[in-house]
Amino acid sequence: MKLNNKVYDALKWIVMIVIPAVTTAYVGLAAIWHFPYAEEVAKTSAVICTLLGALLGISTAQYNKTNE
Repeated sequence: MKLNNKVYDALKWIVMIVIPAVTTAYVGLAAIWHFPYAEEVAKTSAVICTLLGALLGISTAQYNKTNE
């Protein structure tokens, strides 16, 4: 699975910045305002970040193989 640069950069930004920031905001606000499912949101976020990070790693490995 090779991703073009634009898709790769967007996914990398989402995985490294957006998902953790939104998760942190929700979990933090949930503690203050008693929002539901804070633990479930945090765990789901971790699973999604791990999955997307693995897919990005596979894409990077395949890209590096073709450039050798």
